[in-house]
Amino acid sequence: MPDSLTEMSLRLGLATFVGLLLGFEREIRGHEAGMRTHALVALSSAMITISALLLFDQLRTEQQQPDPLRVIQGLAQAIGFIAAGLIFVRGGDVVNMTTAANLWMAAAIGIAAGAGQYRLVLIGSTVTLLLLTVASFLKRWMPPGRH
Repeated sequence: MPDSLTEMSLRLGLATFVGLLLGFEREIRGHEAGMRTHALVALSSAMITISALLLFDQLRTEQQQPDPLRVIQGLAQAIGFIAAGLIFVRGGDVVNMTTAANLWMAAAIGIAAGAGQYRLVLIGSTVTLLLLTVASFLKRWMPPGRH
C-alpha cells in the first residue's frame, strides 16, 4: 500500500519517467503523441491506480469489499478510446498503430507503477524499449513497401 509520501512519489515518478522514455521514441520519429502525452498517460494511470488502492484500504470493512480491479478495467477502456482516436487511414495505409499501442503500454506501465509492481515495470518497459528500437533498426533492412 502506498502509505508513505516517499512510496507514492516513487510510484508516480517511475510511471512518469518511463512514459517520457516511451514518448521520446515516438517524438524523435515525428509522431503527434510524444513525450508529454505518454508521460501524462502513464502518470494519470498511476495516480488512478494509487487512488483505487487507497480507497480500497479506506472503504474496506467486513461487510464491504470494494474491487480496485474495476479501476484497471475502466482505465483499459478509456485508453483504448484515446488510442483508437489516433489511428486513421491515409491513402490506403493505416497510420499511428504503433503510437496507439505505445500509449496503451504507457497506461499499462502507469497501472503497474501505481500498484507498486516495480519488477513488472522494469521488465515491461525494457522489453518495450528494446522492441521499438530493434524493430526500427530491422525496418531499414526490409524491402521498400513492406513496412
